[in-house]
Amino acid sequence: MNVSQFYLSLPTIQNMMSKRFVLGIFLCAVVNISVAQVGGNSIYPILNHSYSARINGLGGGLIAVHNDDPTMILYNPSTISDRFHTSFSADYVDYFSNVAYGSAIYSHTFKRLGSFALGFQYVGFGTFNQTDEVGNVSGTFTAGDYVATLGWGRKLDSSFSIGANLKYIYSGLETYTSQGIAADVSGTYYNSDRKVSISLLFKNMGSQLTTYTPGNFEPLPFDIQLAFSKQLEHLPARFHISLHSLYKWKMGYVGADDPLLEVDALTGEPKYPSVFSQGVKNFFRHINFGVEILPSPAFSIFASFNYNRNQEMLVPQRKSAAGFSYGFAFNIKAFQIGFSMSHYAVGAAPMCFNFSTNFEELFHSTKTKQKLKRVNPQI
Repeated sequence: MNVSQFYLSLPTIQNMMSKRFVLGIFLCAVVNISVAQVGGNSIYPILNHSYSARINGLGGGLIAVHNDDPTMILYNPSTISDRFHTSFSADYVDYFSNVAYGSAIYSHTFKRLGSFALGFQYVGFGTFNQTDEVGNVSGTFTAGDYVATLGWGRKLDSSFSIGANLKYIYSGLETYTSQGIAADVSGTYYNSDRKVSISLLFKNMGSQLTTYTPGNFEPLPFDIQLAFSKQLEHLPARFHISLHSLYKWKMGYVGADDPLLEVDALTGEPKYPSVFSQGVKNFFRHINFGVEILPSPAFSIFASFNYNRNQEMLVPQRKSAAGFSYGFAFNIKAFQIGFSMSHYAVGAAPMCFNFSTNFEELFHSTKTKQKLKRVNPQI
């Protein structure tokens, strides 16, 4: 069993950003495309988790949106900007069984260097019994993954922005450890008149630095994602379309490898779906659809459907809400609170909670109150 399979068995950086640097990262992406693979054949699943209630509630993929939610800036580094100066956010996800993960993010803008974000993510897989080959318990062990991220973003003009993340990964699975390094590069276009936003992300380009077992290098979960959002003019709503796994067409099992392949009751021969049917399913497996209802600037409700997740978690004998996600976010003065729930299977719907604030706004608000009290002690 390699480490990728082991993961599946667990309760499941103004001018320094030169054109040459961007081109180099892009070329790395092209190289990664040749070795990248879809879920189950890569390590460090922590790199695929979404650390934001809004992202989780909108399907768990790239979100192209221009707002004041700092929880999304590390997923899409091109959104890191001075509007998030001194912002802090933290989140916690109650995942499956004893597994939980979370993150903390702080953003700061420097006049000469630009806007940065520093983040820390973790996944705790819980405690396991350590046994010998016949099942005798000899102790316990733990497993966890950790990522430290430095993000940088810059606005090129009023409509275009770019950004990049540099990530250091550490994984400890009992006595097996591994370290890795990865990078994300993204670009965002935003039209304030039409309230349209488009983002392109090259995610998790990198490699292991040290492997769990000598010489056994495994691929990182590389991905190319594209997202589009549009806020309607005459309705308080915004819709989202997010595309993932753009480097690979076939997403599901094909032919005899399909565990849900139907068999003819009379002949016992497999009933293979048509090429057209497979093409349609593959097309929709790449797309997440989401919508936000915006009754006020301080409150939003969102929901989405992830068809690929729905198909991966499909159990023909039992209906479920797999693939559906929803949640809400609201602001209270200098604080933001978000919640979302994502359905994977019956009884398996991880919940995400996040909290955000802006220290500069909080300090300014507190200072203003103190001044008002000195003027009018009855306040």
